[in-house]
Amino acid sequence: MRNMNIDQNGGFINISNIPFDLDDGIGARARIGLIVLASDHTIEHEFREIVTMTDVAFYESRIPNSPKITPETLRSMGRDIYDCAAVILPGVEFDVIAYGCTSASIVLGEEQVFEKLQAARPEAIPTTPITAAFAAFDALNIKRLGVLTPYRNDINVIMKNYIEKKGFQVPVFGSFNEENDNRAARITTDSIRRAVLKLGAYDEVDGVFISCTSLRLANIVQAIEEELGKPVTSSNHAIIWHSLRLAGIKDQINDYGALYRLAL
Repeated sequence: MRNMNIDQNGGFINISNIPFDLDDGIGARARIGLIVLASDHTIEHEFREIVTMTDVAFYESRIPNSPKITPETLRSMGRDIYDCAAVILPGVEFDVIAYGCTSASIVLGEEQVFEKLQAARPEAIPTTPITAAFAAFDALNIKRLGVLTPYRNDINVIMKNYIEKKGFQVPVFGSFNEENDNRAARITTDSIRRAVLKLGAYDEVDGVFISCTSLRLANIVQAIEEELGKPVTSSNHAIIWHSLRLAGIKDQINDYGALYRLAL
C-alpha cells in the first residue's frame, strides 16, 4: 500500500499517492489488435456492429497505403506491418492480432504477414481476412465458391489462383472492377446483394465469399442468406468471427448469418 501524502504548501492542497485498485481492464475477456488500411472505410464500423459483448475489446492502428489497389501498392505495405502491430497499446498483451487487408495478404502471402505480426506481438495469434475466410469455408462446409471482389483483373487472377491452391474450387467469379478503395467503400449494399444473389444462384456454388474489407455485408448477410439459401461471408464478416474464436469467445451471435450461429 502506498503512503498518501498531503502537502498544503503553496496555497493549495496537493494530495499525492492516492490509493487505488486495479481490475483486468476493458478487454478482460479478450483483446484483439487490428491493423486497418489508411484507405479503409468499413472494417472498424463492422467490428463495432458485431463485437458488442462485455469485456471484449479491439484496438486499431492504421497502415499507410494507396487507395489505388494494385499488386505494387499492396506489396508495399509489407514494410509497415511490424511497426503498425507494435504501436497498438505497447506493453499490453493481446489474444489476437489481425491484419485487415485480403488482397495484400494474398499478394504478400499469409506466412510473410504472420511472420511480421508475430515478431511485433509474439503473444498474440495472427490472422488475416483470407486466413479467416478459409476457416469460415471449412466451418460452413463450403467447397465450391462464388467469389465477389471489387478488384481489377490482375488481382482477381492472383486471388482465384490462391484460393484454388488452398484446395477450394471457384467455379463462379465476379468483380465490380473498381481499383479505387474510396469508391469501392461506397458500393451500395443493394449492389452487393444483387451481385451475391447472381453468383450464388449457380448450382455449382455452395456459398459466396465477398473479398475486400471495404465492401459492406454485416447488416445484410442474414437477409441475403435467407433469400439465397446458401451461406455467405466476407473479408470483414470472416475476420471478426475468426478473431473472436481465436480469442476464445465462442458466443453465438444472432442476426449475422449462419457463420455466427455455429455451435462450437
